[in-house]
Amino acid sequence: MLSVHANRSVSALSLMLPGVLLLGLAGALALRTGIVPQPGVVSVASPETVLIEPRAFSYRQAGEFFKAGFAVDAPMLEREAAQALTITRYQISTAEYDRCVADGACPARESKMPSSSDMPATGVSYDDATGYAVWLSQHSDAVWSLPSDEQLAFAAGSKFPDDALGVDPDSKNPALRWLADYQREAARKASREPAPQPFGYFGENEYGLADFAGNVWEWTTTCNRRVNLGASGEVIDSVESCGIYIATGKHRAPLSAFVREPKGGGCSVGTPPDNVGFRLVRDERWIARLFFTFRQARL
Repeated sequence: MLSVHANRSVSALSLMLPGVLLLGLAGALALRTGIVPQPGVVSVASPETVLIEPRAFSYRQAGEFFKAGFAVDAPMLEREAAQALTITRYQISTAEYDRCVADGACPARESKMPSSSDMPATGVSYDDATGYAVWLSQHSDAVWSLPSDEQLAFAAGSKFPDDALGVDPDSKNPALRWLADYQREAARKASREPAPQPFGYFGENEYGLADFAGNVWEWTTTCNRRVNLGASGEVIDSVESCGIYIATGKHRAPLSAFVREPKGGGCSVGTPPDNVGFRLVRDERWIARLFFTFRQARL
């Protein structure tokens, strides 16, 4: 009987041991990577946000599209957003970004704008912006990231730009597109107001999103791409350039990830942005913190 009891105890222990080890490993990982806050980590207040409720919306795809060798307007898609989007009401401010700089986690801005809670942080690259999002996620109660171009279109509503030229996609006359493109670029240059302005200067859209399409273009996670379309508009092939990202404001601008001052170069085509900054979206999924932790740990 003693032998049977001992065997049962050993068997129960062998079943429990993997679970105990797994819990211990999970606890150590959580403490190390931030699921459980560590002592001494400074807490940072989350930025003010707006909630964009689910709805159907139209979205013209980002990228360069060609048909039969001629540049054409990108297709317009009808989207149905099934979930709400939480996005910062304003762009990230100079004061918010500079706190990350002071913490040693972000490089300094190239703009000479002083730290202020009501001025957008400009002179920051895509890499700087994503680094700030990681830092804020580590020091606040939420997980943050740059929006995609489509998410920004959803949030911006009527203020989102339509880059279409309106030229017949079946036209074989390139002069029509050249003329339309020239007229558009001339209009963009005529309306420029280069100096960043305080929050609220450019107003809000119908959802409470402030200052979109003012004079600060915003980084997105959308890679620039070149797409060839068939006769019926189907995609024949598509090539992404994920070192070049779409910055969106009055118009879209593809910028290299390291560019901080777009007027000094880096925009592949067209009129460069006056300034480039960013806003963030908050991940509302219950498992967001776990995913973020695993990404940071490269698991």
